[in-house]
Amino acid sequence: MTQAKEHLAAKGIHASQQRIAIMDYLLRNRTHPTADEIYLALSRLMPTLSKTTVYNTLKLFESQGAVLALCIDEKNLRYDAYTHSHAHFRCRCCGGVFDLPVALPRQAAAEGFRIEATHVYHWGVCLGCGRSGDKN
Repeated sequence: MTQAKEHLAAKGIHASQQRIAIMDYLLRNRTHPTADEIYLALSRLMPTLSKTTVYNTLKLFESQGAVLALCIDEKNLRYDAYTHSHAHFRCRCCGGVFDLPVALPRQAAAEGFRIEATHVYHWGVCLGCGRSGDKN
């Protein structure tokens, strides 16, 4: 069984050809793509794939906890198949989105709150852009 099929099965999601292709793309492309980026990449390989299918599939994946929907980009949601606790960093120069480790406080859970999601976003200049001297 492929990693994408295993990931979907673990979340109780029926593994159709389109769903497997979308999950496989997310697992292989850790760039935190938008739905349009996923559609453009996959439609070349799957001419029958529609944008609606991509959007609906991503919505299903998010609702089942198979992906994170990131609001780090002011124009588009971005998607991440890496769902364990971590932070995200968006470079204001190149627009790249990167995973960062983060230690999340447990105080709210200790006080009886049931935490279902935590999002930590950072904005700034990535290592590549900082090295190139572009600090706009």
